[in-house]
Amino acid sequence: MLKRIGWLAAASLVLCAGTALAQEIGKVGVDWTGNDIIVEAIKDPKVEGVTCHVSYFDRGVIDRLRKGNWFEDPSDSAISCQQTGPITIGDIDLGKGGEEVFKQGISLIWKKQVVNRIYDKANDTLIYLSHSRQVQDGSAKMALTSVPLYGQQVTWTKGKPQ
Repeated sequence: MLKRIGWLAAASLVLCAGTALAQEIGKVGVDWTGNDIIVEAIKDPKVEGVTCHVSYFDRGVIDRLRKGNWFEDPSDSAISCQQTGPITIGDIDLGKGGEEVFKQGISLIWKKQVVNRIYDKANDTLIYLSHSRQVQDGSAKMALTSVPLYGQQVTWTKGKPQ
């Protein structure tokens, strides 16, 4: 049994290799039913020197019992990303759809909280978009933040895009 658990843990690390890991840095209780707002720090795995702080709502057991939806948290989130050190940009996706930086489940199976990074070449800015992704009934709830690179000393490991 332990070998099986070890294998599953190793497989999940391989699947998450391209995305960042979140570190919970805050948890604020918002009511007596156990609902909380969680604040996590996420370091962009391909952009050193940028840290994002994401907050989201975590429903408590009493709220789940009252409302009947056991397996899902709301799609609401907020995000703020800042330069937290010297910026070194690795091999990032420069396409309009950007690149997924972070993903975590907010329902039993289908619903994910996602952070995408998009490079705005014309304004020399990194854009970070926090949103939820669902198989159906996608949510329009999102949050956006930007990290301007203009005037900063930025190292591009593959050369700055022209």
